[in-house]
Amino acid sequence: MHRDEDRWGPLPSRLLVAAAAACLVGCSPTTSRSDEAPSSAVTAGPADAPEPLANPLTATGNEVSVWRQDVSAAPTSQRSDEFVSELVDQVEDRYGGVAAFNVHQFGMSSWTAPWWVDREDVQFNDCQDRGYVPDGLYDGMEHFVDVPIPPHAVPAAGADGHLIIYSPSSDQLWEFWKAERDSGGWSACWGGRLDGVSRSDGRFDGFSGAGAAGVAISAGALRWEEVLSGNVEHTLSLAIPDVARDELSWPASRTDGRDDDAGAIPMGQRFRLDADVDLDALDLHPIAEAVARAAQRYGFMVTDSAGAVAVAAEVGESAQVPPGVQAPWPVLLDGTPSYAVMEGFPWRELEALPKDWGEPGPR
Repeated sequence: MHRDEDRWGPLPSRLLVAAAAACLVGCSPTTSRSDEAPSSAVTAGPADAPEPLANPLTATGNEVSVWRQDVSAAPTSQRSDEFVSELVDQVEDRYGGVAAFNVHQFGMSSWTAPWWVDREDVQFNDCQDRGYVPDGLYDGMEHFVDVPIPPHAVPAAGADGHLIIYSPSSDQLWEFWKAERDSGGWSACWGGRLDGVSRSDGRFDGFSGAGAAGVAISAGALRWEEVLSGNVEHTLSLAIPDVARDELSWPASRTDGRDDDAGAIPMGQRFRLDADVDLDALDLHPIAEAVARAAQRYGFMVTDSAGAVAVAAEVGESAQVPPGVQAPWPVLLDGTPSYAVMEGFPWRELEALPKDWGEPGPR
């Protein structure tokens, strides 16, 4: 995961999300979705255009999802000052001290698969030169077998090429890393499937899944509808450059971290924004303000390593929409470069939660 590379431009003093609503015909954060009657989520488009992802891991009915946990009353880690100082350093040492908002590249290209979409096998692309096909892709769990990829779906731009597929009719979610499509069909370097996802905690088995932490990274991506409504009701994924090599914090089950320093931040570490921070007094971009309000209640979770501290967005309904469908992110950005969106975010006011906070006890 990396940051977007737009040219620097002026940051507006303040945008009104309500103004964006006037530019989006037929767009509502409460629009109902069904894979029984596919339609565009923004403006009228092709009848077979897949809808943006309605992520079951952030739905109010999923009481076991790690992404729905309210962290506002959670205790603070004894290492909070240490971890927050390290995170602030990682923000300030790169790209002018502003964290990335990955919406044009390196985000999550997410698609809902209608029940009628044909299923196909995804081919294994050995981009890491393993020299063999890993177990579980075509045997066992068969993560790459019978995937219902909508005809208009495309992976996210950028080297990660994330592709997220949700099938409401089968209650399954797929996440792929370095996904590509050519004349021979779809391929990916890695990925995984969650079954019974509407009742899942969002953690992949074994080494499956597209993220470094072993959790469903698509659930922590910011959606344009959430920005439009001002309500982000889930934990947000946070990618950082330096992750601890051997330390984990639940819900992470693995790491690609390489930092051996004593104060290195572990994969899965959770942060929240101090509830006493007066966000109305800050001159934040509306997207950054929506992130901040979510961080006060649901917090951040470190889910990946990256070239900069980065918050990811769901991009499946942006540059990748079918012809004739209004793209919402450019409207919400309103001329602000994506890498300037998080300018002024109060990273120093974060608090780190204790190691393994929220992990279920013995049942």
